[in-house]
Amino acid sequence: MKALVYHEFGGPDVLRVEEMEKPVPAAGQVLLRVRAAGLNPLDWRMMHGEPRAIARLAFKIPAGGTIPGRDIAGVVEAVAPDVAQLKVGDEVFGVCPGACAQYARARATQLIAKPANVSFEQAGGVGVAGLTALQGLRDYGQLQAGQKLLINGAAGGVGTFAVQIAKALGAEVTAVCRTDKVELVRSLGADRVIDYTREDFTKEKNHYDVLLDNVGNHHASVLRHLVKRKGVCVVAGAPKEPSLIMRRLANALAIKPFVSQRIRIFMAKALPADLAALQNLMATGKLTPVVDRVYPLHEARAAFAYLEEGHARGKVIVTP
Repeated sequence: MKALVYHEFGGPDVLRVEEMEKPVPAAGQVLLRVRAAGLNPLDWRMMHGEPRAIARLAFKIPAGGTIPGRDIAGVVEAVAPDVAQLKVGDEVFGVCPGACAQYARARATQLIAKPANVSFEQAGGVGVAGLTALQGLRDYGQLQAGQKLLINGAAGGVGTFAVQIAKALGAEVTAVCRTDKVELVRSLGADRVIDYTREDFTKEKNHYDVLLDNVGNHHASVLRHLVKRKGVCVVAGAPKEPSLIMRRLANALAIKPFVSQRIRIFMAKALPADLAALQNLMATGKLTPVVDRVYPLHEARAAFAYLEEGHARGKVIVTP
């Protein structure tokens, strides 16, 4: 099979399309014929090995190289004997390391049936981004109907899911994005859109019950002033510059014991119940994944380069 691989840390130029052996599903796994793989900022951070102090230990490259990608949609090609919930021919989506290949091996519990009203390209971008939006708002933000929510970075992969999920939860949504994405975000249901190129949202006089930060371009000490007393600031994004990641994490942790607002930092988990929740939202038309660009596998370098620019409208997808 063909797979996208890197053997050293670096930018998109370290990526190669190589021939590899088709994987065989182990216990609890299925083999997928990949139809679409969605890229996330985590993928290029892993590839760069940044921030270096942590990532190059956590994301150590194995002898055969690393296949990037975690968001996936495809067709079940084979199943392990102990897997009962999926069968050959099922169209599924979910989370699977090594998604940027013609075939990938995934845990059966991290996949679920693709709704018929969603394309493979759309479903392929749901995984990590959709789970991050859902868990960030519902679990860590404890967002309730009627509450006011501010989303910083509302037009990216997580943001486009967050706007729609928040509206499904009954919240009043204020979304922050740049000029060329205002109409997109408004079309997703945002009640108010702030163009950050024309207005500094950190000087807002409004106060919100929940703030979801998908960008990481402001310290928690700045963002908390936008949140009501006893409100929640949920940090799901990190700055592009590696040196700022640890500084901003340290800042958030340092002020946490001394402020009335709760500051929550998390990484999403691929829980079966939450994949089912996303599946239901899509099947009922309450959530439509936004796909910006689709690249074939042999153009994946360009896909990663575009993603790293930080201006994607929704998800960037790679197809084998």
